Amino acid sequence: MDINNSYIIQFAKKILNVPSPSGYTHKVIKTIEDEAKELGYQSIKTKKGNLIIDIPGKEDYTLGLSAHVDTLGAMVRSINAHGELKFTTIGGPIWPTLDGEYCTIHTRDDIDYQGTFLSTSPSSHVYKKAGTETRNPDHMIVRIDEVVKNKEDVEKLGIKPGDFIFFDPKTTITQSGYIKSRFLDDKISVAIIFGLLKHLKEEKIQPKYHLKIIISTYEEVGHGASYIPELDELIAVDMGCIGEDLSCTEHDVSICAKDSSGPYDYHIINKLVNISKKEKLNYVTDIYPFYGSDVSAAYRGGKDFRGGLIGPGVHASHGMERTHYDAIDSTFKLLLNYIKA
Repeated sequence: MDINNSYIIQFAKKILNVPSPSGYTHKVIKTIEDEAKELGYQSIKTKKGNLIIDIPGKEDYTLGLSAHVDTLGAMVRSINAHGELKFTTIGGPIWPTLDGEYCTIHTRDDIDYQGTFLSTSPSSHVYKKAGTETRNPDHMIVRIDEVVKNKEDVEKLGIKPGDFIFFDPKTTITQSGYIKSRFLDDKISVAIIFGLLKHLKEEKIQPKYHLKIIISTYEEVGHGASYIPELDELIAVDMGCIGEDLSCTEHDVSICAKDSSGPYDYHIINKLVNISKKEKLNYVTDIYPFYGSDVSAAYRGGKDFRGGLIGPGVHASHGMERTHYDAIDSTFKLLLNYIKA
């Protein structure tokens, strides 16, 4: 693992451990803002909390690179008579993967309590449907790790509807080069972009184009980069999908030709493919039928620019995700060569 990947992995671990479901991203944005300042970059925040870093280029042409730092999560919907929490979804997690997972309930008074997501039929010794009960918010609860026997006990803790619930990311780095964690979508891409910023600064590289780095905060709920500065191009750096009839693996950078919002810009995709061939990168092109990006959100916001989408291959998205150093390295090199070309 080279020095760029080492920095990327360490920064990814740092931000993966800062809870940031959509709507609760101020702490992770502050972490990212501080890191940008440490690297020597100034940044601004939009009214809804996106972070934008501006880097002058050699040509009067503006390229945006976006990645989202918001994640999936949950929020307290109600408290039942047994002192358990019913919850509502933020984004689209795969709920069966969360049965038995630890979590943190964060109150408006800035107090944290620990808990566990469980099925409403949590014991095979008690419930005939323990193994077959549907795992979704209608058939799951959060068990609070406090002495609570009823709704009133929970209310005395200060827990109320509207409080955020954070999932434990369970970040693990293996000796074989795999990174396992919830929320690699899309914090690993944020870390890759910061690896790029670090490299540009240390090697005194001025990019060919004027760069605007956009770290968005509401992508998982559909409007992350719906407002952006005026750009000529925007490339969303987001996770590459892996699965049925797709080419991508955890060792590739994925170049997405089309997702649910339609085809990406023909000329940008060609340029990305040609750079990947020239640099002998691990790359694939793919189609994502159930996917939208910050480019999609900006288009819906009425912006006029050319758009593309790339990202490291991530297995089991919205569940227990995994990628590999190889995909991170290829994504980093594709971005570096693209902004220099």
